[in-house]
Amino acid sequence: MQSYIERAIELGIDIYGFSEHAPMDFDAYYRLNFSEMSDYVRDVKSLQEIYKDDIEILLGYEVDYLKGHMDERVLNAEVDYLIGSIHFLDKWGFDNPEFKDEYKNRNIDKIWQEYFNNIEAMAKTEKFDIVGHLDLIKIFNYMPKKDIRLIAQNALKAIKKSNMVLELNTAGLRKPCKEIYPNESLLQIAYELDIPITFSSDAHAIGQVGFKYDEAVQLAKNIGYTKAVTFKQREQQLINF
Repeated sequence: MQSYIERAIELGIDIYGFSEHAPMDFDAYYRLNFSEMSDYVRDVKSLQEIYKDDIEILLGYEVDYLKGHMDERVLNAEVDYLIGSIHFLDKWGFDNPEFKDEYKNRNIDKIWQEYFNNIEAMAKTEKFDIVGHLDLIKIFNYMPKKDIRLIAQNALKAIKKSNMVLELNTAGLRKPCKEIYPNESLLQIAYELDIPITFSSDAHAIGQVGFKYDEAVQLAKNIGYTKAVTFKQREQQLINF
């Protein structure tokens, strides 16, 4: 974790948030164990103290919205923010390359709608601060025939109503879709709905810290955004970029 912070400082990033995949009693391989939560918090707080004069470090979790598997120890954790994400349709990990062949067995329009129905339901819980990679379902380029803006419209309205923030997540540029999450058309609707944004490189390796931030900033500016959100103890703070 220290190497991530040192890389962020090197890049001139002034606020950096850790968002480890939160514990859950499903798909344990890809996330923290509940027994590791206290170590994670301790490590982040230690880094906050060590680097307090160089960078602001935030503590968060990325939480899978999966009915019957979310845990109050995560949802009520004392953090700066919680990212709510959809990585599963029922128990299918649709963004995992191991299970990509399942797309060939599905109606693409239907799974896109199912995905955004889950985003809408997640927003309506009002338990999360940030929507993770809004259109992750595009990851492998299985695109619907129906207009994506129509598929996502109710989810975006729910996001606005629940006062959530959209992340501009550059990880999509590293994936087969080769596109920031969310795409420009969805971001335009978000802007029209006055949904705020934050920036994320979704770094799973040190070399991905700050990945393509310039492209994310340019996209936001092209749409009309001039401010982004950061967090302190679940409270939104607007900053110019």
